[in-house]
Amino acid sequence: MEYQLRMYQVKPGELDDFVEEWQRVVVPLRRSLGFLVVDGWRGADGESFVWLVGYDGDFAAADAAYYSSPERAALDPDPARHLSHVETKMLQPI
Repeated sequence: MEYQLRMYQVKPGELDDFVEEWQRVVVPLRRSLGFLVVDGWRGADGESFVWLVGYDGDFAAADAAYYSSPERAALDPDPARHLSHVETKMLQPI
């Protein structure tokens, strides 16, 4: 299993809206495409969000397929509109 830590800076005042959309739209879509969504956490600063997602196989290929999928393209409005910065890190178990 390959894991990715996704760290987001959310636009001021939009964290609650982002979290609701992430739970309602992003998580089910990722899971339907074979991803394991471990969980998400909101930062105490009220403007950050991190989550851990895994894939049993080639994560990069699966992630590319997710972003190019018709289901992802159909998200309207796109939850990413709430984000001002995205950082990702691939993780390996120890």
